[in-house]
Amino acid sequence: MDFVLLHGTTQAPEGWSPLITALTGRGHRALTVDFPTDRPELTAAGYAEIAAAQVTATDPVVVAHSGSGLLLPAVAEALQASRLVWLAAAVPDFAGGRGFADQLRAFGTEIAGDEWRAFGRQIAEDPLVAAYFAFHDCDLPTLRWAVTTMRLFYPEAVYAEAPPPRPGLPSTFVLPREDRTLRPEWMRQVARERLGVTPIEVDGGHFPHVSRPDQLAEILSGLLPRKVAR
Repeated sequence: MDFVLLHGTTQAPEGWSPLITALTGRGHRALTVDFPTDRPELTAAGYAEIAAAQVTATDPVVVAHSGSGLLLPAVAEALQASRLVWLAAAVPDFAGGRGFADQLRAFGTEIAGDEWRAFGRQIAEDPLVAAYFAFHDCDLPTLRWAVTTMRLFYPEAVYAEAPPPRPGLPSTFVLPREDRTLRPEWMRQVARERLGVTPIEVDGGHFPHVSRPDQLAEILSGLLPRKVAR
């Protein structure tokens, strides 16, 4: 099975390394996309073009972490995906038509905790902030490595644009119960209301691909892609 991995807004593609090892050890192929950090004017369609230029995969399962969930519908379409996986990810408001920036202004406290909204932007500069919010469920060797993978990526135009139609592909949502960035209650709600799925819940924080890659690889390996008519 081919997996395409989309990094979130606070980590470089290198952060997928533990999961890539776990997936390849199970006979899968895992590819990463590296979104530019200096192109805030790009729309979701623009990021999708970049993804399509970087990877070649066959009916891939596309996995989006955190803020890259806002890019997932466009990237999945560009890559002719077979399934979408939302990993502790933001889900566009398909039915309501609100951009993510509008949602944050209207009810940001329901989406993210007060501490994250106050200190989250320091995650790439301050290892203590990264350890607290991102890697509080990691052992020490993993934590020491993981804090070096932090990198900010702010797709400003994507936050402002209206969401696309809901994708017509099967979706899976993986929800970490001890997430300190996105509120688990909000993720449960949007998984049900916007995707029509019950999330698969795992222990730990916002980066399960770092703290528990083998468990996540087992979940992903159990997904059977639906062949798409060409």
